[in-house]
Amino acid sequence: VAQSLSPDSGAMRNAADQLRQKGAVAVFLGAADAEEGKVILIAMCSDEIVKAGQLKAGDWVKTVAPVVGGGGGGKPNLAQAGGKIPAKLPEALAAAAEFAKAQLG
Repeated sequence: VAQSLSPDSGAMRNAADQLRQKGAVAVFLGAADAEEGKVILIAMCSDEIVKAGQLKAGDWVKTVAPVVGGGGGGKPNLAQAGGKIPAKLPEALAAAAEFAKAQLG
């Protein structure tokens, strides 16, 4: 799931959690503020896919964050990254989708 939101990390984590409660097993959200030059990326993975070794949120954001000129990390089930190139958010979301497809097979 890719979604564009305002760059508020708390609101983005809440949105990811709501999607997880609706049955999503992997969620990647991105938000950008071009005026402030800020990007926030949030990855969430269900416990089931983490335990199966299929996808980890920390690896997911670490792989995608460089696309937007940033970095980050976190736990296997929830991770956050920041970046400085808002114009690259669509490219980052595409990279996130490709990474998840490759990991989940």
